[in-house]
Amino acid sequence: MRAPISIIPDDPSPSDWRWQVRHAITTLAELEEVLVLSDAEREGARRAEAAGLPLSITPYYASLASRTDPACPIRRQCVPRIEEATEVEGDLRDPLGEEAHTVAPHLVSRYPDRALLLVTDRCSVYCRFCTRSRMVGQDGGARPLAELEPAFAWLAAHEAITDVVVSGGDPLIMNEPRLEAILKQLAGIPHLGTVRIATRAPVTLPQRIDAALCRVLRLFPATWVMTHFNHPRELSPESTRALAMLIDHGLPVMNQTVLLRGINDDAATLTALFKGLVARRVRPYYLLQADPVRGTSHLRTPLRRGVELMRELQGRVSGIALPKLVVDTPHGMGKVALGPEAIVREADGVTTLRTFRGEVDYVDPPR
Repeated sequence: MRAPISIIPDDPSPSDWRWQVRHAITTLAELEEVLVLSDAEREGARRAEAAGLPLSITPYYASLASRTDPACPIRRQCVPRIEEATEVEGDLRDPLGEEAHTVAPHLVSRYPDRALLLVTDRCSVYCRFCTRSRMVGQDGGARPLAELEPAFAWLAAHEAITDVVVSGGDPLIMNEPRLEAILKQLAGIPHLGTVRIATRAPVTLPQRIDAALCRVLRLFPATWVMTHFNHPRELSPESTRALAMLIDHGLPVMNQTVLLRGINDDAATLTALFKGLVARRVRPYYLLQADPVRGTSHLRTPLRRGVELMRELQGRVSGIALPKLVVDTPHGMGKVALGPEAIVREADGVTTLRTFRGEVDYVDPPR
Protein backbone atom coordinates (compact mmCIF):
# COMPACT_ATOMS: atom_id res chain seq x y z
CA MET A 1 0.00 0.00 0.00
CA ARG A 2 1.26 3.44 -0.86
CA ALA A 3 2.11 5.95 1.83
CA PRO A 4 0.28 9.28 1.68
CA ILE A 5 2.50 11.96 0.20
CA SER A 6 1.58 15.27 1.76
CA ILE A 7 3.53 17.39 -0.73
CA ILE A 8 1.39 16.28 -3.70
CA PRO A 9 -1.70 18.51 -4.08
CA ASP A 10 -5.03 17.16 -5.22
CA ASP A 11 -4.75 18.34 -8.83
CA PRO A 12 -3.44 16.85 -12.10
CA SER A 13 -0.04 18.56 -11.99
CA PRO A 14 1.86 15.57 -10.48
CA SER A 15 1.14 13.68 -13.70
CA ASP A 16 3.57 16.01 -15.47
CA TRP A 17 7.18 14.85 -15.31
CA ARG A 18 8.51 18.38 -14.96
CA TRP A 19 6.36 18.86 -11.86
CA GLN A 20 7.85 15.67 -10.44
CA VAL A 21 11.40 16.92 -11.05
CA ARG A 22 10.66 20.40 -9.65
CA HIS A 23 9.11 18.91 -6.50
CA ALA A 24 11.77 16.28 -5.89
CA ILE A 25 12.67 15.74 -2.24
CA THR A 26 16.17 17.13 -1.84
CA THR A 27 16.50 18.11 1.84
CA LEU A 28 16.20 16.42 5.21
CA ALA A 29 13.28 18.69 6.11
CA GLU A 30 11.34 17.64 2.99
CA LEU A 31 12.16 13.99 3.62
CA GLU A 32 10.81 14.19 7.15
CA GLU A 33 7.50 15.53 5.83
CA VAL A 34 7.06 12.30 3.89
CA LEU A 35 8.73 9.54 5.93
CA VAL A 36 9.20 8.69 9.58
CA LEU A 37 13.00 8.47 9.56
CA SER A 38 15.24 6.23 11.61
CA ASP A 39 18.30 7.74 13.28
CA ALA A 40 20.53 6.10 10.63
CA GLU A 41 18.47 7.64 7.83
CA ARG A 42 18.34 11.06 9.46
CA GLU A 43 22.10 11.16 9.92
CA GLY A 44 22.59 9.86 6.38
CA ALA A 45 20.39 12.62 4.98
CA ARG A 46 22.30 15.26 6.95
CA ARG A 47 25.53 13.92 5.51
CA ALA A 48 24.10 13.88 1.96
CA GLU A 49 23.14 17.54 2.29
CA ALA A 50 26.68 18.42 3.33
CA ALA A 51 28.80 16.23 1.04
CA GLY A 52 28.84 13.16 -1.14
CA LEU A 53 26.01 11.79 -3.28
CA PRO A 54 23.06 14.26 -3.18
CA LEU A 55 19.57 13.38 -2.03
CA SER A 56 16.83 13.50 -4.66
CA ILE A 57 13.60 11.48 -4.71
CA THR A 58 10.62 12.17 -6.94
CA PRO A 59 7.27 12.39 -5.13
CA TYR A 60 6.09 9.49 -7.28
CA TYR A 61 8.95 7.20 -6.24
CA ALA A 62 8.54 8.23 -2.60
CA SER A 63 4.89 7.22 -2.86
CA LEU A 64 5.98 3.61 -3.47
CA ALA A 65 7.79 3.50 -0.13
CA SER A 66 6.55 2.55 3.32
CA ARG A 67 6.14 5.66 5.45
CA THR A 68 7.33 3.96 8.65
CA ASP A 69 9.55 0.98 7.76
CA PRO A 70 13.27 1.75 7.25
CA ALA A 71 13.72 -1.77 5.81
CA CYS A 72 11.35 -0.96 2.93
CA PRO A 73 13.09 -1.95 -0.34
CA ILE A 74 12.21 1.40 -1.94
CA ARG A 75 13.56 3.41 0.99
CA ARG A 76 16.79 1.44 1.08
CA GLN A 77 17.44 2.33 -2.56
CA CYS A 78 16.89 6.09 -2.31
CA VAL A 79 17.09 7.28 1.32
CA PRO A 80 20.65 7.97 2.53
CA ARG A 81 21.93 6.10 5.57
CA ILE A 82 24.83 6.87 7.86
CA GLU A 83 26.50 3.62 6.69
CA GLU A 84 27.45 5.53 3.53
CA ALA A 85 30.19 7.16 5.60
CA THR A 86 31.87 3.77 6.10
CA GLU A 87 34.51 2.62 3.64
CA VAL A 88 35.79 -0.97 3.60
CA GLU A 89 38.58 -2.83 1.85
CA GLY A 90 37.83 -3.10 -1.87
CA ASP A 91 35.75 0.09 -2.03
CA LEU A 92 36.63 2.28 -5.01
CA ARG A 93 35.81 5.82 -6.06
CA ASP A 94 35.62 4.80 -9.73
CA PRO A 95 34.97 1.06 -9.54
CA LEU A 96 34.75 0.42 -13.29
CA GLY A 97 37.85 2.38 -14.23
CA GLU A 98 35.86 4.75 -16.43
CA GLU A 99 38.22 7.67 -15.93
CA ALA A 100 41.20 5.58 -17.03
CA HIS A 101 39.29 4.49 -20.16
CA THR A 102 38.05 7.96 -21.17
CA VAL A 103 38.96 8.49 -24.84
CA ALA A 104 37.33 11.91 -25.28
CA PRO A 105 35.46 14.23 -22.94
CA HIS A 106 32.40 12.34 -21.61
CA LEU A 107 33.20 9.25 -23.70
CA VAL A 108 34.43 5.94 -22.24
CA SER A 109 35.58 2.94 -24.27
CA ARG A 110 36.40 -0.26 -22.38
CA TYR A 111 35.57 -2.74 -25.16
CA PRO A 112 36.72 -2.96 -28.79
CA ASP A 113 33.24 -2.55 -30.30
CA ARG A 114 31.30 -0.21 -28.00
CA ALA A 115 31.49 3.03 -26.08
CA LEU A 116 29.71 4.83 -23.26
CA LEU A 117 28.56 8.43 -23.80
CA LEU A 118 27.83 10.35 -20.57
CA VAL A 119 25.47 13.13 -21.59
CA THR A 120 24.34 14.45 -18.19
CA ASP A 121 25.15 14.17 -14.52
CA ARG A 122 21.53 14.54 -13.34
CA CYS A 123 18.98 11.91 -12.30
CA SER A 124 15.45 12.26 -10.99
CA VAL A 125 16.36 9.92 -8.11
CA TYR A 126 19.90 9.39 -6.83
CA CYS A 127 20.20 5.68 -6.05
CA ARG A 128 22.35 5.11 -2.99
CA PHE A 129 24.36 2.37 -4.74
CA CYS A 130 25.17 4.53 -7.78
CA THR A 131 28.29 3.47 -9.69
CA ARG A 132 28.97 7.10 -10.64
CA SER A 133 28.39 8.70 -7.25
CA ARG A 134 31.74 10.46 -7.80
CA MET A 135 30.16 12.68 -10.46
CA VAL A 136 26.34 12.59 -10.57
CA GLY A 137 24.46 15.64 -9.37
CA GLN A 138 27.62 17.69 -9.06
CA ASP A 139 28.80 19.07 -12.37
CA GLY A 140 26.39 21.21 -14.31
CA GLY A 141 23.59 19.00 -15.63
CA ALA A 142 23.14 18.16 -19.31
CA ARG A 143 26.28 18.54 -21.40
CA PRO A 144 26.03 21.17 -24.14
CA LEU A 145 26.19 19.75 -27.64
CA ALA A 146 29.43 21.62 -28.35
CA GLU A 147 31.00 19.95 -25.33
CA LEU A 148 30.12 16.54 -26.81
CA GLU A 149 31.57 17.30 -30.27
CA PRO A 150 34.98 15.67 -29.50
CA ALA A 151 33.13 12.50 -28.45
CA PHE A 152 31.13 12.44 -31.70
CA ALA A 153 34.34 13.01 -33.68
CA TRP A 154 36.08 10.13 -31.88
CA LEU A 155 33.16 7.82 -32.58
CA ALA A 156 33.10 8.80 -36.25
CA ALA A 157 36.82 8.11 -36.56
CA HIS A 158 36.67 4.62 -35.00
CA GLU A 159 34.75 2.30 -37.29
CA ALA A 160 35.16 -0.67 -34.95
CA ILE A 161 32.66 0.98 -32.60
CA THR A 162 29.21 -0.28 -33.55
CA ASP A 163 27.30 0.19 -30.28
CA VAL A 164 26.95 3.28 -28.06
CA VAL A 165 25.40 3.35 -24.60
CA VAL A 166 23.94 6.79 -23.82
CA SER A 167 23.94 7.26 -20.07
CA GLY A 168 24.87 9.71 -17.33
CA GLY A 169 23.08 10.52 -15.00
CA ASP A 170 19.82 9.72 -16.73
CA PRO A 171 19.53 10.93 -20.34
CA LEU A 172 15.73 10.79 -20.30
CA ILE A 173 15.41 13.68 -17.85
CA MET A 174 16.77 15.93 -20.59
CA ASN A 175 14.25 17.75 -22.78
CA GLU A 176 13.36 16.38 -26.21
CA PRO A 177 15.31 18.92 -28.33
CA ARG A 178 18.56 18.18 -26.51
CA LEU A 179 18.06 14.43 -26.69
CA GLU A 180 17.03 14.71 -30.36
CA ALA A 181 20.23 16.59 -31.19
CA ILE A 182 22.36 13.85 -29.60
CA LEU A 183 20.55 11.02 -31.37
CA LYS A 184 20.75 12.80 -34.72
CA GLN A 185 24.51 13.13 -34.29
CA LEU A 186 24.79 9.42 -33.56
CA ALA A 187 22.47 8.51 -36.44
CA GLY A 188 24.87 10.34 -38.77
CA ILE A 189 27.74 7.96 -37.96
CA PRO A 190 27.32 5.13 -40.52
CA HIS A 191 29.09 2.33 -38.64
CA LEU A 192 27.00 2.67 -35.48
CA GLY A 193 24.51 -0.19 -35.55
CA THR A 194 22.79 0.27 -32.20
CA VAL A 195 22.25 2.87 -29.52
CA ARG A 196 21.26 1.89 -26.01
CA ILE A 197 19.57 4.40 -23.71
CA ALA A 198 20.39 3.57 -20.08
CA THR A 199 17.62 4.98 -17.91
CA ARG A 200 15.73 4.57 -14.66
CA ALA A 201 12.95 6.93 -15.77
CA PRO A 202 10.33 4.15 -16.23
CA VAL A 203 11.02 3.20 -12.59
CA THR A 204 11.42 6.54 -10.83
CA LEU A 205 9.78 9.03 -13.23
CA PRO A 206 7.33 7.08 -15.43
CA GLN A 207 5.46 10.32 -16.24
CA ARG A 208 8.43 11.18 -18.48
CA ILE A 209 7.56 8.43 -20.94
CA ASP A 210 5.15 9.94 -23.42
CA ALA A 211 4.51 9.83 -27.15
CA ALA A 212 6.73 12.85 -27.89
CA LEU A 213 9.70 11.26 -26.14
CA CYS A 214 9.13 7.93 -27.87
CA ARG A 215 9.13 9.61 -31.28
CA VAL A 216 12.51 11.18 -30.48
CA LEU A 217 13.92 7.84 -29.35
CA ARG A 218 12.93 6.34 -32.70
CA LEU A 219 15.16 8.84 -34.54
CA PHE A 220 18.01 6.37 -34.32
CA PRO A 221 16.84 3.28 -36.26
CA ALA A 222 18.00 0.71 -33.69
CA THR A 223 17.45 2.28 -30.28
CA TRP A 224 17.22 -0.07 -27.31
CA VAL A 225 16.02 1.05 -23.90
CA MET A 226 17.92 -0.45 -20.98
CA THR A 227 15.97 0.11 -17.81
CA HIS A 228 16.62 -0.76 -14.20
CA PHE A 229 13.89 -2.33 -12.06
CA ASN A 230 15.21 -3.82 -8.83
CA HIS A 231 12.06 -4.83 -6.93
CA PRO A 232 8.52 -5.95 -7.86
CA ARG A 233 7.08 -3.01 -5.90
CA GLU A 234 8.43 -0.82 -8.70
CA LEU A 235 6.11 -2.55 -11.20
CA SER A 236 3.30 -0.09 -10.54
CA PRO A 237 0.42 0.90 -12.84
CA GLU A 238 2.41 4.01 -13.80
CA SER A 239 5.59 2.14 -14.71
CA THR A 240 3.53 -0.52 -16.50
CA ARG A 241 1.99 2.22 -18.66
CA ALA A 242 5.42 3.70 -19.37
CA LEU A 243 6.84 0.35 -20.46
CA ALA A 244 3.86 -0.34 -22.68
CA MET A 245 4.26 3.03 -24.40
CA LEU A 246 7.95 2.39 -25.15
CA ILE A 247 7.28 -1.10 -26.48
CA ASP A 248 4.18 -0.12 -28.46
CA HIS A 249 6.33 2.51 -30.21
CA GLY A 250 8.63 -0.28 -31.37
CA LEU A 251 11.41 0.25 -28.82
CA PRO A 252 12.83 -2.99 -27.41
CA VAL A 253 13.22 -2.81 -23.62
CA MET A 254 15.63 -4.86 -21.54
CA ASN A 255 16.22 -4.68 -17.81
CA GLN A 256 19.31 -4.73 -15.63
CA THR A 257 18.66 -5.57 -11.98
CA VAL A 258 21.31 -4.82 -9.36
CA LEU A 259 21.55 -7.46 -6.64
CA LEU A 260 21.15 -5.57 -3.36
CA ARG A 261 21.35 -6.80 0.22
CA GLY A 262 18.05 -6.64 2.06
CA ILE A 263 16.25 -5.44 -1.06
CA ASN A 264 16.12 -8.27 -3.59
CA ASP A 265 18.65 -10.90 -2.46
CA ASP A 266 16.10 -13.71 -2.14
CA ALA A 267 14.67 -16.02 -4.77
CA ALA A 268 11.01 -15.15 -4.15
CA THR A 269 11.57 -11.44 -4.76
CA LEU A 270 13.63 -12.01 -7.89
CA THR A 271 11.11 -14.51 -9.24
CA ALA A 272 8.27 -12.01 -8.80
CA LEU A 273 10.34 -9.27 -10.42
CA PHE A 274 11.51 -11.26 -13.43
CA LYS A 275 8.10 -12.78 -14.10
CA GLY A 276 6.50 -9.37 -13.70
CA LEU A 277 8.89 -7.86 -16.22
CA VAL A 278 8.25 -10.60 -18.79
CA ALA A 279 4.49 -10.15 -18.32
CA ARG A 280 5.09 -6.52 -19.32
CA ARG A 281 7.13 -7.60 -22.40
CA VAL A 282 10.47 -6.61 -20.88
CA ARG A 283 13.39 -9.04 -21.08
CA PRO A 284 15.44 -9.47 -17.89
CA TYR A 285 18.96 -9.02 -19.26
CA TYR A 286 21.41 -8.86 -16.36
CA LEU A 287 21.38 -9.57 -12.67
CA LEU A 288 24.34 -7.37 -11.76
CA GLN A 289 26.59 -7.77 -8.77
CA ALA A 290 26.57 -4.33 -7.15
CA ASP A 291 29.72 -2.41 -8.01
CA PRO A 292 32.18 -1.83 -5.13
CA VAL A 293 31.52 1.89 -4.88
CA ARG A 294 32.88 3.45 -1.72
CA GLY A 295 30.28 3.70 1.02
CA THR A 296 27.97 0.99 -0.38
CA SER A 297 29.14 -2.13 1.46
CA HIS A 298 25.90 -2.22 3.49
CA LEU A 299 23.99 -2.74 0.21
CA ARG A 300 26.29 -5.30 -1.44
CA THR A 301 26.09 -9.08 -1.25
CA PRO A 302 28.96 -11.58 -1.40
CA LEU A 303 29.56 -12.92 -4.92
CA ARG A 304 28.56 -16.38 -3.75
CA ARG A 305 25.05 -15.18 -2.91
CA GLY A 306 24.31 -14.35 -6.53
CA VAL A 307 25.47 -17.80 -7.64
CA GLU A 308 23.25 -19.43 -5.00
CA LEU A 309 20.25 -17.41 -6.19
CA MET A 310 20.82 -18.39 -9.81
CA ARG A 311 20.87 -22.01 -8.73
CA GLU A 312 17.55 -21.52 -6.94
CA LEU A 313 16.00 -19.80 -9.97
CA GLN A 314 17.28 -22.27 -12.59
CA GLY A 315 14.46 -24.52 -13.76
CA ARG A 316 11.88 -22.57 -11.77
CA VAL A 317 11.85 -19.48 -13.97
CA SER A 318 11.45 -19.73 -17.74
CA GLY A 319 14.41 -18.98 -19.98
CA ILE A 320 12.98 -15.65 -21.15
CA ALA A 321 12.67 -14.55 -17.50
CA LEU A 322 16.14 -15.65 -16.38
CA PRO A 323 18.90 -13.04 -16.74
CA LYS A 324 22.64 -13.57 -16.75
CA LEU A 325 24.44 -13.06 -13.46
CA VAL A 326 27.21 -10.60 -14.28
CA VAL A 327 30.08 -8.97 -12.41
CA ASP A 328 31.50 -5.80 -13.93
CA THR A 329 35.01 -6.33 -12.63
CA PRO A 330 36.98 -3.57 -10.89
CA HIS A 331 39.34 -1.18 -12.69
CA GLY A 332 37.59 -1.55 -16.06
CA MET A 333 38.60 -5.14 -16.73
CA GLY A 334 35.17 -5.93 -18.21
CA LYS A 335 32.10 -7.98 -17.41
CA VAL A 336 32.24 -11.63 -16.34
CA ALA A 337 29.22 -13.93 -16.35
CA LEU A 338 28.86 -16.19 -13.31
CA GLY A 339 26.55 -19.06 -12.57
CA PRO A 340 26.17 -22.31 -10.66
CA GLU A 341 28.51 -25.03 -11.89
CA ALA A 342 26.51 -27.45 -14.01
CA ILE A 343 29.26 -30.03 -14.66
CA VAL A 344 29.79 -32.33 -11.68
CA ARG A 345 32.38 -34.64 -13.30
CA GLU A 346 33.59 -35.92 -16.67
CA ALA A 347 34.97 -39.41 -17.39
CA ASP A 348 35.11 -41.75 -20.42
CA GLY A 349 32.69 -39.76 -22.55
CA VAL A 350 30.11 -39.41 -19.76
CA THR A 351 29.42 -35.99 -18.26
CA THR A 352 27.40 -35.77 -15.07
CA LEU A 353 25.29 -32.62 -15.00
CA ARG A 354 23.58 -30.97 -12.06
CA THR A 355 19.99 -29.86 -12.77
CA PHE A 356 17.37 -28.36 -10.51
CA ARG A 357 15.92 -31.89 -10.19
CA GLY A 358 19.24 -33.55 -9.37
CA GLU A 359 22.17 -35.12 -11.22
CA VAL A 360 21.95 -36.84 -14.60
CA ASP A 361 24.49 -38.37 -17.00
CA TYR A 362 24.95 -37.12 -20.55
CA VAL A 363 26.69 -39.62 -22.82
CA ASP A 364 28.79 -38.23 -25.68
CA PRO A 365 28.54 -39.86 -29.12
CA PRO A 366 31.41 -42.17 -30.12
CA ARG A 367 34.27 -40.53 -31.99
